[in-house]
Amino acid sequence: MTTYITTPIYYVNAQPHLGHAYTTIVADTYSRFCRLRGDEVRFQTGTDEHGDKIAEAAALEDVEPKEYADRISGMFRDTWPLLHAKPDNFIRTTDEDHIRTVREILQKVYDKGDIYFDEYSGLYCRGCERFLTEKELVDGNCPDHQRPPQEIAEQNYFFRMSNYQQQLIDHIKDNPEFVTPERYRNEVLSFLSEPLEDLCISRPKSRLTWGIELPFDNNFVTYVWFDALINYLTGLGYPSGEKYDTFWPVAEHVIAKDILKPHAIYWPTMLMSMEVPLYKKLHVHGYWNVDDTKMSKSIGNVVRPAELVEAYGVDTLRYFTLREMSFGLDASFSSQAIVARQNSDLANDIGNLYSRSIAMLKKYHGGTIPQPGDEEEVDRDLRELAERVVQTYQENMSIFQFQKGLQAVWELVSQANKYIVTNEPWALAKDEAKAVRLATVMYNVMESLRLLTLVLRPVMPETAAKMTTGLGYGEDDPAVSLLPEGGFWGVLKPGMRIQKIEPLFPRIDAKKHMGSEKQEKPKKKKKENVAPVELEGLISFESFKEVDIRVAEIKAAEKVKKSDRLLKLTLAVPEERTVVAGIAEYYSPEDLVGLKVLAVANLKPAKLMGIPSQGMVLAAKSVVDGEERLVLTGVLGDAPVGTRIS
Repeated sequence: MTTYITTPIYYVNAQPHLGHAYTTIVADTYSRFCRLRGDEVRFQTGTDEHGDKIAEAAALEDVEPKEYADRISGMFRDTWPLLHAKPDNFIRTTDEDHIRTVREILQKVYDKGDIYFDEYSGLYCRGCERFLTEKELVDGNCPDHQRPPQEIAEQNYFFRMSNYQQQLIDHIKDNPEFVTPERYRNEVLSFLSEPLEDLCISRPKSRLTWGIELPFDNNFVTYVWFDALINYLTGLGYPSGEKYDTFWPVAEHVIAKDILKPHAIYWPTMLMSMEVPLYKKLHVHGYWNVDDTKMSKSIGNVVRPAELVEAYGVDTLRYFTLREMSFGLDASFSSQAIVARQNSDLANDIGNLYSRSIAMLKKYHGGTIPQPGDEEEVDRDLRELAERVVQTYQENMSIFQFQKGLQAVWELVSQANKYIVTNEPWALAKDEAKAVRLATVMYNVMESLRLLTLVLRPVMPETAAKMTTGLGYGEDDPAVSLLPEGGFWGVLKPGMRIQKIEPLFPRIDAKKHMGSEKQEKPKKKKKENVAPVELEGLISFESFKEVDIRVAEIKAAEKVKKSDRLLKLTLAVPEERTVVAGIAEYYSPEDLVGLKVLAVANLKPAKLMGIPSQGMVLAAKSVVDGEERLVLTGVLGDAPVGTRIS
């Protein structure tokens, strides 16, 4: 199999931030996952360097646009190694081969008759660097930049995008996975339900000189999107490069939702005009908010990747972003959330599992993998779960459901920890008659670690490399890949010796990463409210405001094994999270999917039956016909998921 995965080329009007980092981590993780299963992979990123905003930013610094672009592009190039992102190609729109390819394509489309000259009057947003329709405006403003567009009348060249509207609609309907997740596919089809206007693809040099000159009229430069999108072909040596023939048929683009229209409408119609096959898939993710507020330079809450890596470590950042965001929905970044993930999921769960397992193997078997004996039921349960987890992980990672893939992985982490507690190797070691049983238990624990090492490689490459070394394998050993030699239970060979490695994830002191004001407020309020709560059963309004109640949608529900009372719910709040709720006596899982309920979103994570629970759904206790039952609380009307109840 072959895989071609791309990020958008990032616009150099600003430095790299968390949103850029997430897109790149996603593409890098996917490329690593595909390599892990044996694919031939090409991963491309780069920078978009022409247009109004670049010229303006350069003028503000009193430098030439190329000098400015060189500096900011260098920042992006230098950021990716910090995130352990390893693109195979970094492309710039100021590269000579890209400029040449853009001009050749423009000439080809012009010669075909799909580019014409006309006068146009429209609403131009300088932030978007494109004309907006009245329908796109919100209260007269650009929805992304929150300011009214400027009315411009000028002569320009136009691409006959409307010629390809029906062809594009048919393609999207015939290929359900062309745009994912489905909500964005529906958004594109909704936009295409109205007549499609032709696309203005030039800017007069009287207004802008920083761009690629049109090959058929040197008085104009190319519109930045008609230039930028072509990078996906340039990077493969289009039209005659060997890489183009190999990788373009499987091209997959990863973007944020703010550039959906150029990628889902402009780009496919351009390809149709060029008579080039369309890309295979477009994967669209949501925004990262910071403490529930959209990142914005104007309010000063932009989060820089280098600062996050320095504060939390690269693998913690990679894990957090992939686990916290449900791909396609918005998610919120906060110090509290990333510290909680580090201390709970990484330090307590996987870190503790690895360290205690290695310590026991050294103590009981001198650091050598033992020969297992006959399998008992508890061993079979662990093996079957591990095999199911690897399969579920692969299914979800291949469709960009990274959060669900990691949730499955943590089921194995939890089960392996529980397996140790249940089988008590320390007790078995005291009885020589149980030596074979001890060997079986320790073999199964270490085989669980091998499979965990394998599935964590795309997500946390540094940690997985340490674990791989500790288990005595090399980076390229098939035993730690998803190839047939490694992706199933029982690969670990008795007689292998483990090696000592440093602890995987030290706990983070939350006080060092959270503002002192946030740390002090709860303590102060708790002290003030002790008397009223105990004496009158009341709390103050200030205390009640600390409870973060939000509208949530139940995306999935399942019974918790060995419990008649608990259900495991997957909620969109809007970020996806797991909540364990004691409602199984009153609701079946199939009745819950799709319901909008109220959930407490800021509870400290807890474990119920070994499952991490990140919140609580609200329910009312009622008595109907003499029978007591719980009734889930919900909302009337169309309240969006994530709406805070106030």
